[in-house]
Amino acid sequence: MDASDDDRLLALRRALLDGMVIPAHPLALTAERRLDERRQTALTRYYCDAGAGGIAVGVHTTQFAIRDPGVRLLQPVLELAIRTARRPSTFPNGVGRSGQTRPVMIAGVCGPTPQAIAEAELAVSLDYDAALLSLAALRHADNDRLLDHCRRVADIIPVMGFYLQPAVGGPILGRSFWRRFLEIERVVAIKVAPFDRYRTLDVTAALGESGRRDVALYTGNDDSIVVDLLTTFGRDVQFAGGLLGQWAVWTKSAVELLCRCRKGAPEDVRLLLSLGAELTDANAAFFDPAHQFAGCIAGIHEVLRRQGLLAGRWCLDPHEDLSPGQNEEIDRVLAEYPHLADDTFVRENLDRWLS
Repeated sequence: MDASDDDRLLALRRALLDGMVIPAHPLALTAERRLDERRQTALTRYYCDAGAGGIAVGVHTTQFAIRDPGVRLLQPVLELAIRTARRPSTFPNGVGRSGQTRPVMIAGVCGPTPQAIAEAELAVSLDYDAALLSLAALRHADNDRLLDHCRRVADIIPVMGFYLQPAVGGPILGRSFWRRFLEIERVVAIKVAPFDRYRTLDVTAALGESGRRDVALYTGNDDSIVVDLLTTFGRDVQFAGGLLGQWAVWTKSAVELLCRCRKGAPEDVRLLLSLGAELTDANAAFFDPAHQFAGCIAGIHEVLRRQGLLAGRWCLDPHEDLSPGQNEEIDRVLAEYPHLADDTFVRENLDRWLS
């Protein structure tokens, strides 16, 4: 790694530690289930204008099926996102948090080691900053095997670790795994998304014990976003921000929420916790835990469709749609919590994003 690579890695660490909203980018499709480039671009522009400090592409919310041989959308989607996000003056006023002049771009990397290496190399070739590394394909491997996999990917691109909830295929990763994972020099962050307080504490404790202060924690616990952001764990460990499917919608409101949580005014904490409970209720409608998250992607798409950002809620799998009763639940939370949404912001800018 030359001096410019060192500088870039340092800048990446600084930006992630400073804290940001990172939406997990959905996939915009036509009714024929082909990539809708116009609306895919509009979504990226929406996230940037809303103040997101980074964008995660090729992750679960983008649909893992983009990698299928009959689909082959991984590279086109990664290319389109970074080309759009790296346009001049992407950020409002041309600058983001930590003096950023462009969003942090994170590519989802998954699969067995040969696939993960190939995806990491693709991300580097497209100038992505880091990889969100899913270990779901190796969920039956032991720690030695998992860590070898992580090191090999980190040799190619800086890595954000990912504790995916076991309910949707993630391996159970104990404190000992995370302590050893944190010995990998090019780890820059960890997305903590086990949807489990005990397992969340395993990660925060491992980070505190490691002594590392250059690794940022990002919540992926869509069911406890505000609690994560407000909590100081042992050894002064805190979440810097979030990388969330929930933040693929209402992104401007998410940016405002993160700013309020970061300020941590004592008189605001009770109100923030109340907002957090409301956000969890909304998330239950969008992510469909009542049906083991079967309708989570369609739920995100439905909210974006109602705002006009997507033309429909189509997924690559024609059988993937809202679960029974989910549409009515979305109706309920949209009516009950209008203050959580960013409908006015979207309405005022939608034509420009689609142009």
